[in-house]
Amino acid sequence: MNLNKCVFLDRDGVLNEERGEYTFTDSDFLIIDKVPEAIQLLKEHGYLLIVVTNQGGIAKGIYTKADVQRCHQKLQAVCNDNINAIYYAPAHPSVSASLARKPDSLMLERAIAKYSIDVTQSYLVGDRKRDMDAALKVGVTPIYVENTETPPTGITKVKNLYEAAEFILKQKTGM
Repeated sequence: MNLNKCVFLDRDGVLNEERGEYTFTDSDFLIIDKVPEAIQLLKEHGYLLIVVTNQGGIAKGIYTKADVQRCHQKLQAVCNDNINAIYYAPAHPSVSASLARKPDSLMLERAIAKYSIDVTQSYLVGDRKRDMDAALKVGVTPIYVENTETPPTGITKVKNLYEAAEFILKQKTGM
């Protein structure tokens, strides 16, 4: 069986601007500079691109699944429909438990099974320790986008998704 290589992508802080509060309206969902270019570059080199995002505001009743879908439609439109799949965990620990919600790894496990992903050739780009933890649980290489959190030790750190894409391609192609 042919296995696919993949880049899993956290959403807030990696693809769209992190606002410090829930982002669920079109007007607040602002794509970070060079994200479409990074997505295109990874796609051209044969990577599946799968978003894995916690969306606990749904469980809290702050916004709806339809709100999340509208943000994701905007993301796909800006990125020329180059994202293969978007998984989101609507639970929040204050309301309901879920193995899908990062730092747990069920979203990744589902995608790995569905898309026949080779974890040894795959990455997760995220901006929180919980993203790194989820990646490590399934054997995917984590890449940390620097933010205000103290970065995890021993994990590659980058400034943004475009820098992560360059790092990935350098590892795999020697570009």
